[in-house]
Amino acid sequence: MTHLVRPTATKRVPMDSMRKTALVAGALYLLTFIAIGTLTLYTPVLKDPAYILSSGGDTGLRWGALLEVIVALAGIGTAVTLFPVVRRQNEALALGFVTSRVIEGAMILTGVVSLLSLATLHQAGVAAGTDSGLLRASGASLVATYNAAFLIGQTLMPATNAVLLGTLMYRSGLVPRIIPTLGLIGGPLMISSVIGQVIGINEQISVWSGIALLPIFVWELALGLWLVLKGFRPSPITSGDTRPVGMSPAAAVAAG
Repeated sequence: MTHLVRPTATKRVPMDSMRKTALVAGALYLLTFIAIGTLTLYTPVLKDPAYILSSGGDTGLRWGALLEVIVALAGIGTAVTLFPVVRRQNEALALGFVTSRVIEGAMILTGVVSLLSLATLHQAGVAAGTDSGLLRASGASLVATYNAAFLIGQTLMPATNAVLLGTLMYRSGLVPRIIPTLGLIGGPLMISSVIGQVIGINEQISVWSGIALLPIFVWELALGLWLVLKGFRPSPITSGDTRPVGMSPAAAVAAG
């Protein structure tokens, strides 16, 4: 007699907490790249000094503002998600990373407020026939506020983040070290570019700032993709062992 053997159903291995953390952090990092869309949406506003006097709509500006709100919250989310893990490597640096992300988000939202205020003045001014000179001056002031907030929030702070988180990731070995190395190279370059812009020896769009931007861009993209696709690499800090990578238990005890 032939007996039919029912195949045993394969049980799905549950995702552990570290994998979930890496997945969420990576997804949030990738979500921040929607900020690229604001470059197109904001162009008419930031490049046209007479925008506030025009009779066109503000749809692009408002969609850009919404995208930047998402970017600000996603950026803070990356720090909140990664903090419980990277604090095991160095709590001071981890706190610094969270703080810099919060400042970044606050500055992004400051820029959003300035452009939404511009949209309000644009609509009210067109409807009420407000003095064109006053409107133009107000619009220029709000655009200048956005540009200053952008310089700090979306240029200086990402560079600071790259140095802080890059150091934590490099020391812990949570991701391949080539990835944080890009951040550790790009971070100081970008910081120097921002300093140059603040003291007036460098323009926002220049060869210097372009060279500084590239490794920062690749660092954040590579980190997001790695965390989503691969998760954290095996490391003492993911197993609850907080001694430095490569240090034996006996050496850790001897070190105090």
